[in-house]
Amino acid sequence: MLSEELLKKIQRFHFKTRRLASDLFAGQYVSAFKGRGIEFAEVREYQPGDDVRTIDWNVSARSGRPFVKVFHEERELTVMLLLDLSGSHLFGTRNRFKRELLAEVAGMLAFLAIRTNDKVGALLFSSRIEKYIPPKKGTSHVWRLIKEIFSYEPQSLTTDIDAALTYLNRVAKRHAIVFLISDCQDTGFEKSLRLTAKKHDLTILRISDPAEGELPEVGLMTLQDPETGQVALINTRSKALRGRWRNYQEEQAAHLSELVKRAGVDLVDLSTDGPVVEPLTRLFDMRRRRM
Repeated sequence: MLSEELLKKIQRFHFKTRRLASDLFAGQYVSAFKGRGIEFAEVREYQPGDDVRTIDWNVSARSGRPFVKVFHEERELTVMLLLDLSGSHLFGTRNRFKRELLAEVAGMLAFLAIRTNDKVGALLFSSRIEKYIPPKKGTSHVWRLIKEIFSYEPQSLTTDIDAALTYLNRVAKRHAIVFLISDCQDTGFEKSLRLTAKKHDLTILRISDPAEGELPEVGLMTLQDPETGQVALINTRSKALRGRWRNYQEEQAAHLSELVKRAGVDLVDLSTDGPVVEPLTRLFDMRRRRM
């Protein structure tokens, strides 16, 4: 049972994300993703002017004359949101916690999907599959999805992106538009990332907080890992320590950038102290130009 305070918060958030998914923004979404999905329709005999790359060589060999595959554009797409609910998202030093930013982005994408007659589903995960919400249409479905994001208490606080991608590839039989929304503080998901990128149209929305990139110089500080519970006392006046912290964060970011580049996946950075619409608008514009 949701508390009255949490219910009011969700209602305000529901209104905000619905407003952000304006007609203009929905048009940008359509231009970026609609038309990318195609599905097989039929095989017919080759006609002069057909693209030779569409020839079905197996059918042609059996029949003794050339046949081509015919495809048509998928007007209705499926959007899947992979939402990382691990403990590292219960952190924030600016306008909001990382989990609140994750929820805002997920809500807006869900409204964009239903405004353009697409189905939307979600996979909530940590180091395990916490909950799978099958794709459906309708505002009431998005309302349920947003409530789950805000109120769901994960059974685990650690992260396993590989398990989430592997599960998605098993349950999503058809081509889908997939958004992985996570701070990506995990390793070992290179293979599943490549497989997902081949099967689906995958975009990673990386959530971060400014304090994660640079240690503040405030003297002794106690840090606790939100995923493992491990506690450490550090001296932030140490230039060497701050330098190692900064180098580690930069190396992690560079590794992920190289990983998504090799897999052919788009990567968008979102920060707890920054906007949401503008980075997604840049993503949509980039995809439209690329098409």
